[in-house]
Amino acid sequence: MNIFFHELKAYRKSTLIWTFSLIMVALLFLSMYPSFAKDADEFKKLLAGYPLAMRKAIGLNLENIFTILGFYSYALTFTTICAAIQAMNLGTGIVSKEVREKTADFLLTKPVTRTQILTSKLLAAFTSLLFTNIVYQIAVTFIAFQVKTEEYSVKKLVLLSLTMFFIQLIFLSIGIFISVIVPKIKSVLTVSLAIVFAFYFLGVISETSGDDVKRYISPFKYFDHTYIMKHASYEGPFLIVGAVMVVATIAASYFIYAKRDIHAV
Repeated sequence: MNIFFHELKAYRKSTLIWTFSLIMVALLFLSMYPSFAKDADEFKKLLAGYPLAMRKAIGLNLENIFTILGFYSYALTFTTICAAIQAMNLGTGIVSKEVREKTADFLLTKPVTRTQILTSKLLAAFTSLLFTNIVYQIAVTFIAFQVKTEEYSVKKLVLLSLTMFFIQLIFLSIGIFISVIVPKIKSVLTVSLAIVFAFYFLGVISETSGDDVKRYISPFKYFDHTYIMKHASYEGPFLIVGAVMVVATIAASYFIYAKRDIHAV
């Protein structure tokens, strides 16, 4: 528990900054919605001139973009990228920071097992992400209520927002796996940005190709906003694949971390 609270305290400042930043991104987009909806016809003519492939790549759906949920789902694309970077930063730094700061040997001399160490760190990272998403969800619900021009389904709004949390869990697990297999990571942010944007652009490519099978390549495409708004649920196969990915990478991380040599320098 001491490790858990120590890690939680270490994440406190960055968690608050990321939470505030994500809310500001959502606020920036949603504050434009009333004007956007007011001039819907003009915007629709403008957006219709964009190639279909480009509209798909940037998440523009002319069928629902002029509704509050459709507009929010478009904004959520960019918010989720930022949230994924936050999760990757947490995951990648879980183990690597001990090596980078030369405290690994000291930590492993404590009367705790490696499993307990990794579990405490993982729980602290999960708690930070959970806090971010709870506050974000409350803030977005309030903002959407203030800027709405028509009635909307709060359930669908919550389901859309939850996709950000699920994607964060996937990237957190990927980050942890990278943290235990790469001995030294000099710049966590560089690695996080590279991986997140690599998966994002893979998702863009899969979207423009129109091949549903390719959607499995990128976690960003596991949750189709249009499907969620239409059915008020998630697509089962992609939800299962995401869960399997999280469980598999975390299990592999525990196995590798328990077996590998840890050097402080």
